[in-house]
Amino acid sequence: MAGRSEPGGGGAPGDGGACRCGRCPHGAREGHRQALAAFVALREEFAAGRGVPAGLAHSAGAARQWVSDELTLSARLLAERGAAEGASWPAAARRHTVVAVWAMVLALLLGQALTAVGSGWTAGRTATLTAAAVLALGAAAAAWLLREQGGALAPLVGEDRRLSTSRAIAAAWVAAVLYAVLTLAVHLAVAPGPDARRRLLSGLGLLASGGLLAILAVGCAVAVLAYGMTAGRVRSGRVQKIPADRPRAADLLADDAGRGSFTDAQYVLVNAAVLAFTLVRLAADPARLPALPWVLVVLAALSGVTYLAGKAVAGGRPVILSVVRARELGDLAAPIRTGDDIEIRGAGFVPPGAGTPDGLARTVVRIGGVHVPVPLVPVPGGFANPTDGVLTVPVPVDVEPGPVDVRVITAAGAETRAYRIEVQD
Repeated sequence: MAGRSEPGGGGAPGDGGACRCGRCPHGAREGHRQALAAFVALREEFAAGRGVPAGLAHSAGAARQWVSDELTLSARLLAERGAAEGASWPAAARRHTVVAVWAMVLALLLGQALTAVGSGWTAGRTATLTAAAVLALGAAAAAWLLREQGGALAPLVGEDRRLSTSRAIAAAWVAAVLYAVLTLAVHLAVAPGPDARRRLLSGLGLLASGGLLAILAVGCAVAVLAYGMTAGRVRSGRVQKIPADRPRAADLLADDAGRGSFTDAQYVLVNAAVLAFTLVRLAADPARLPALPWVLVVLAALSGVTYLAGKAVAGGRPVILSVVRARELGDLAAPIRTGDDIEIRGAGFVPPGAGTPDGLARTVVRIGGVHVPVPLVPVPGGFANPTDGVLTVPVPVDVEPGPVDVRVITAAGAETRAYRIEVQD
């Protein structure tokens, strides 16, 4: 769609003719990019003290609320464009996955052809290439059946629309074992006689293939336990989950906030190394299942335990530690009254993945029976309010004087325990 104009959403002069129709992957991506640029420009303008109507300039509270409302509206538009981009992901992922799988089959064919020069074509080369083609056909069929969910990658995407590290590792081991079994099956099909078949079947012995089966069981068990552990902790409120717009490859090595995760990275790297060892053993002797040393199985199991331990201790409920009256420089010390700003100090107010403008705008403080949206306070490059540890909100005039409970409700829907303050008349 690049280089063409669409009715009602096509390119304008000066934009290079980029499609912004929102109906194709490129148009959705361009629309999201344009919305992000507009939001950043608006935020930077407000952070520099420009753009506030002259009628509100005399009141700091009114100006702050107006700026917050304008940024919230822009953030909602940005979230809509991000959702549109995420909705276009399945079609692109299905196409790219199928192309990547067949590219690997072609690479294997070229490698087999180049290494066959001089030694000739063998039954092992036929078996490995046929097994790869069968797996590629299976991946293409899965991509077509799951075309609305992302093709062959659909089973690897969690409920939070992120690629699951544990599912990806388990799927890699399932694919490796299937490839080894299919290779052996082709060998059996082309074996010249019963003696050759008996020799091939001896490669299926439990002692020889026990390590491979054990590491497959470890990978699948870690995936199931990680899913159950995360689901249980989300339901109990011990983990805050914010859905992503779309899956990304970085999800395999990062947490929900996009920061690098040690537990995820070590799990991926250890299993990638053991998987590479397995494929090398299979390439050296495709007539039998690769025998894995038990020390590698133990290494993969320890890596899985570390990954699960990281899942068990990650996250936590938001908590209020203290609430104080926000005092401007030069103000006298005074009790909290309606109309005053209060500063809520604690932890977990902005859960991982909620650092987007729309996520920040959905943070709410309940003061008594009044729900107060946390105002967005822009600063160059980001926001000063809200943050993960500090929120600043005004006490509305509808709050009755006396003891009042304060609670913070995060973008993930988690709510803190009540913290009681005294509001003076």
